[in-house]
Amino acid sequence: MKAANIAFCTFLLLLLVNVQVSMAVTCSPVQLSSCVSAITSSTPPTKLCCSKIKEQRPCLCQYLKNPNLRKFVNSPNARKVANNCGTPFPNC
Repeated sequence: MKAANIAFCTFLLLLLVNVQVSMAVTCSPVQLSSCVSAITSSTPPTKLCCSKIKEQRPCLCQYLKNPNLRKFVNSPNARKVANNCGTPFPNC
């Protein structure tokens, strides 16, 4: 009985570890390339853009710290696009 409980607990632990690893986001500003037209013009964001913004949201603070990316990520249009996608802009 104890061995079965230990095996079950080990299985659950491994399952939880795999879920957290798969939820990790690779921060890559290139992933937001589908949003360029929406950020630089008045074009509404595409579904792909919105899904990428949601995916990259954990990375936005990192992008804001980069002087080369800050002007795009912190622009009023970028915030508008994120808002239109239903992704609140993080407070960094």
